[in-house]
Amino acid sequence: MRTIYTVSRSRSLHVSIPVLASTALVGCNGGVLDPQGPVGRTERLILLDATAIMLAVIIPVILMAIATAWWFRAGNRRATYLPSWEHSGRIELIVWFIPALVILFLGGVAWVGSHDLDPPLPLKSEVPALDVDVVSVDWRWIFIYPAQGIASVNDLHVPAGVPLHFRITSTTVMNSFFVPQLGSQIYAMPGMTTQLNLLAAHPGMYEGMSAQFSGDGFSDMRFSLIATTRADFEAWLASVRQAGKTLDANSFADLSKPARARGVTTFGAVSMGLFDSIASGHTPTAAAQP
Repeated sequence: MRTIYTVSRSRSLHVSIPVLASTALVGCNGGVLDPQGPVGRTERLILLDATAIMLAVIIPVILMAIATAWWFRAGNRRATYLPSWEHSGRIELIVWFIPALVILFLGGVAWVGSHDLDPPLPLKSEVPALDVDVVSVDWRWIFIYPAQGIASVNDLHVPAGVPLHFRITSTTVMNSFFVPQLGSQIYAMPGMTTQLNLLAAHPGMYEGMSAQFSGDGFSDMRFSLIATTRADFEAWLASVRQAGKTLDANSFADLSKPARARGVTTFGAVSMGLFDSIASGHTPTAAAQP
């Protein structure tokens, strides 16, 4: 069955986008300008639209400044000197109208984009979303698959073409969950649960990170989002279940101890309600222990 997913997109300034994209995307593979999902593509379009709108003002202003300096140079006898000039209605209209128009366009792009890309808004798809609960600790990422009953550390496997619904929280300081090629960074905060919906359109390995400084191990607080075929994803689930180990309150307390990233760890079983307990602050962590 063919997967269909859509995200509404701003359609302004499409004429200028190909010209900008041909120069802006040079040397940007793997980042926000090389999106691999519908959310990332929409965010890139908004970024390019906003850039084109601002360039429509910046470029003429620069050219007019150069032209004015050249025309009123000391050697130009044709330039008219008007020492008594003090006001022009036409200039006043241009000075106020063009900035107002720019603000209107930029505000419209931001308004439409902020509603279309609202993080909790589910992506439209014929395929049910995969739920993943995310916990940031010092300094690692824990991924819990509630429906599958497994968990992994610093390694996020997902099926390509399937919408992803994340619930995100933190145990100590605020962090930021961000996969640049998929889009929409969102904060992980203690005592709170934020939501994010993404989709990896193609199989591949995409770098994830924390974009919020959180201490000594912040630079190593990265993870791999590995998008695979459905068959490979099911095979990975089976291998994790066979590996054993259970993520419960005790093992989570050990994981929450501040430590540098130590590779990938998986858990073949997860205690029921563990994420909700962590998000509400009822699960003991290393920070809360004497």
